Amino acid sequence: MSQPVDSAVSAVRTYIEQHRAAFLDELAEWLRIPSVSAQPDHGPDVRRSADWLAAKLKETGFPAAEVWETPGAPAVFAEWPAEDPTAPTVLVYGHHDVQPAAREDGWDSDPFEPVVRDNRLYARGAADDKGQVLFHALGVRAHLAATGRTAPAVHLKLLIEGEEESGSPHFRALVEEHTHRLAADAVIVSDTSMWDEDTPTVCTGMRGLAECEIRLYGPDQDIHSGAFGGAVPNPATTVARLVAALHDEYARVTVPGFYDGIVELTDRERELFAELPFDEEQWLHTARSHATHGESGHTTLERIWARPTAEVNGIGGGYQGPGSKTIIPSSAMVKLSFRLVAGQDPDHIEKAVRAWATEQVPAGIRHEITFAPATRPCLTPLDHPALQSVVRALGRAFESSVRFTREGGSGPAADLQDVLGAPVLFLGISVPSDGWHAPNEKVELDLLFKGVETSAYLWGDLAEHWSHAP
Repeated sequence: MSQPVDSAVSAVRTYIEQHRAAFLDELAEWLRIPSVSAQPDHGPDVRRSADWLAAKLKETGFPAAEVWETPGAPAVFAEWPAEDPTAPTVLVYGHHDVQPAAREDGWDSDPFEPVVRDNRLYARGAADDKGQVLFHALGVRAHLAATGRTAPAVHLKLLIEGEEESGSPHFRALVEEHTHRLAADAVIVSDTSMWDEDTPTVCTGMRGLAECEIRLYGPDQDIHSGAFGGAVPNPATTVARLVAALHDEYARVTVPGFYDGIVELTDRERELFAELPFDEEQWLHTARSHATHGESGHTTLERIWARPTAEVNGIGGGYQGPGSKTIIPSSAMVKLSFRLVAGQDPDHIEKAVRAWATEQVPAGIRHEITFAPATRPCLTPLDHPALQSVVRALGRAFESSVRFTREGGSGPAADLQDVLGAPVLFLGISVPSDGWHAPNEKVELDLLFKGVETSAYLWGDLAEHWSHAP
């Protein structure tokens, strides 16, 4: 027997249903703008996308909606203060740029001409990330309609960047420049996904990232392996030994100090991960791999979500052509990436890797290490009041219990946590089958409107349960 729907839920759902068609028309209009930040020819389109969103947010009711310039593509900022000055402040993050797409890549239809098939909306950006940004516009209107408010229950801010698909090269500087305007008690990231269509989930953390390239130099030029081999150090051999020394027999990283300060999984978090309907064989199929491997004592989900890693991304040196060339090469190189978890400091990791590499390199080999800008990890405790509000709002929309995940990758959300000092929460309704960055990207319409509904419930829940926020 189904449970009765309370009046607030009924009001929200009625409002959403009445505005469903108009919302989809608006989303389709936005999706037709090919805001591909990685391709310079689409620079005007990225700007047109920002202008479109700012205008739409003003139309929604945001008193302030501005296009913020960067040295690259523009971002959009919007703000709608609550009537209660003591209400918490929440910043929603997303992005309006998209990945490149062309019909010849394998799309069944024009990627920038949205098409609905089988209750799914197909278009580049449908899930990543325009659909998940725009559902907040309808969500806040449903929130107002259901509560009779004239302003949201929280001080609501949006920051929608235009370079996420290009690596967010100017994002941190933008946040630092506008720290005062962006100040918030919590950040909601709507650029993420759920476990699957039947399992609503909330992500509680994202790993950080440190990357480096190590170049090794031996002889001043390639030299004869018969005349000199065995008597001078070989940089290709050195890079092989360096890579071999990166892990021990338990697949733990051997860099001294690498695990300093990490926040270990609690027993409760392990239990929550274990509750997810994880099919390891299916996961391996998705990974195009044939066996699992990793740090001893941890499950696959724990390894990709909550443990730090060191991976070889590329290695080279010496002759690579057909046949043989009996030389000692003059140089070799390796590219490494380190996924970091809560408690790890990228600056400490860089110093530790530099010291470790120096110890590995023998006399007669000169080495250079170059690190790219790092991304910090972020993690929100399970008992944080803002996280609990997201869980309740999502559970109310789906009429189901909510489970917990983390993200194995890294993203600009950590910059918001780092600069603003606010916890990061993830509210996304996309599912793995949506095909981010792939041909025929789509969003499930039923899930998209569950996102709208969740957004409509969230602001009131935060105001009610987090009224002590400064």
